[in-house]
Amino acid sequence: MGRIGYLFTRIKNMNYHSFFDTINYVHEKNHKNRVFIFFDIINCGLKYQAGYMDYKLYEMYDLNKQQRETIVTRGINNDIVKKYNNPEYMKYFSNKITFNKKFNKYLLRDWMEVKDTKESYQEFSEFCKKHPRILVKPLSESCGKGVEIFNVNTHNVKKIYNNLLETKRYLVEEIAVQCKEIASLHPSSINTIRIVTLNHEIVAAFLRIGNNNNIVDNFNHDGLVAPINIETGIIDYLAIDKKGNIYDKHPVTGESIIWFKIPKWPRIKRFVIKASYEVPEVGYVGWDVCLGPKDPFLIEGNEFPGHDLYQLPPHRSNGQGLLPRFKEAMNKKENNDEDSNRN
Repeated sequence: MGRIGYLFTRIKNMNYHSFFDTINYVHEKNHKNRVFIFFDIINCGLKYQAGYMDYKLYEMYDLNKQQRETIVTRGINNDIVKKYNNPEYMKYFSNKITFNKKFNKYLLRDWMEVKDTKESYQEFSEFCKKHPRILVKPLSESCGKGVEIFNVNTHNVKKIYNNLLETKRYLVEEIAVQCKEIASLHPSSINTIRIVTLNHEIVAAFLRIGNNNNIVDNFNHDGLVAPINIETGIIDYLAIDKKGNIYDKHPVTGESIIWFKIPKWPRIKRFVIKASYEVPEVGYVGWDVCLGPKDPFLIEGNEFPGHDLYQLPPHRSNGQGLLPRFKEAMNKKENNDEDSNRN
């Protein structure tokens, strides 16, 4: 879909109440004329495939033309997905059971699929004997929705099993164990590393950290996010939450986030790049990785990586977004394809 087509699709499906709320929000921040802001949002939609939420989230109203051209907007993100992710193979990521089967050797933990059969109940009972604390997930929800930890004993196995069938949470996993260094930031949650690969190149990396003693680290559940320097594995920007608050230390534990170094970073990068070759037909993936006491392992993969964490204002140098890095990975792929065709 071209830029004009994207813009008209967005206009057709727009929440106009939120659109005008955005105009008022920007007006209160920079005191520019509301009519000017209205047309500037339209201009950003035409030129950069940016929706009004992109305009607000990335503070595009404060960026010049050159800076705006570096932002991975919603429309650009959609185009990358369409270009590099074959729909026939996206099933390996959209369904968590299918993902676990395909990437089983990268999980490093036990898991099972719950079914409404006598055999499945027996398997679940044995699973719970081995793992008295279990994590359950729905198969296709995102943002941590439906994820829950259960403490299982001989008296509540059947009750929990029935609950999983009723709520359609068919994936049961052994509780993941993370390394002590990352756990120290917020012990209640598994603090995952989101690594985005494009054509087997790492184009973005973030540490997601839980908050308020939640069991999930998701940005939409009060979580914090901080970018990881791809070369060094060091967090060299402040963490931010969805409300825009910034942190040099974790608000619950007081542990320093800025300058935190991810342990075993080179190994983690090699691990993710290796995983990216398992389904090469899906070339643009957001991987959620946990670093265990010894080795990294996958939590899940996302075939439609959310672009909202990529280039938040506190994480940009001179207003620059990540699109140049994305283009470099895309150009490298295209150049390699051209070389192969010549040979």
